[in-house]
Amino acid sequence: MAPQYSPRRARIAFSDSAAKQLENITSEAEIHALDRALVVVSVDPDVGEALPGDTAGPQLRQYTDDLERVRLLYWVTALRTGIICGSGCVWAGRSTSAE
Repeated sequence: MAPQYSPRRARIAFSDSAAKQLENITSEAEIHALDRALVVVSVDPDVGEALPGDTAGPQLRQYTDDLERVRLLYWVTALRTGIICGSGCVWAGRSTSAE
């Protein structure tokens, strides 16, 4: 019997602005929360809700995890790579915003 493999995870990449936001994250709790959200998006890139916009470019999506208090803005390429264009975490009233 052939082994059963789970579906391949999507590759995650960061835009320049998202990479800059990552440089500002210093808290272990924020890093852990962001990692968990990235795993969710890599397992199912369609998990986020589609944001309204024009159809000329890629469909921007938003994934929000209320438990971890994380928000990711991303789009998925034709090769199923999730491009993170912004993220936000809120901890004890402090926010690292995606805008």
